[in-house]
Amino acid sequence: MKILKYCPNCGRESLHWDGEKKWSCPLCQFTLYNNVAGAVAVVIRHKDEIYLTRREREPKRGKLDLAGGFIDPRESAEEACKRELYEELQITVDESRLHYLASLPNIYQYKEIDYHTIDLFYEYRVEEKFQVSLEASEISEAFWIPLQELDPEDLAFDSQKTFFNHYLNNK
Repeated sequence: MKILKYCPNCGRESLHWDGEKKWSCPLCQFTLYNNVAGAVAVVIRHKDEIYLTRREREPKRGKLDLAGGFIDPRESAEEACKRELYEELQITVDESRLHYLASLPNIYQYKEIDYHTIDLFYEYRVEEKFQVSLEASEISEAFWIPLQELDPEDLAFDSQKTFFNHYLNNK
């Protein structure tokens, strides 16, 4: 987190990182917090199969991922699920059918900055399988996979690995 050096308040090269969650300037007493960011991940499920994507860009390019992303300001987690599923997969979902499952901490590393997140996991069951036309900038591939064939180690993020280790044992 040494990427930020200059105080945004006084402009001097005096910003200090505490190693966990905040930068501070001893010269003008400015403080900048790196608070936890909310993110959502949706398990789209049809019977004993789930719909996964493959990441097209960093971080974790080429790894498997659940559809989802960061929660925008003034947006509920369910609204974020609906927006992200539409943005990534061009599917429209009924928010009332999203079933909250769990929350897990994660670190999303992007351009030399570690963003601490709280990942909220939801399940969305569908009656029929579908295929989507992909947004090339975010996803290189999307496919259905039987739950028993999923290896959590193939997933991009530690929170998803932890989630699926529990999910696979309880579903």
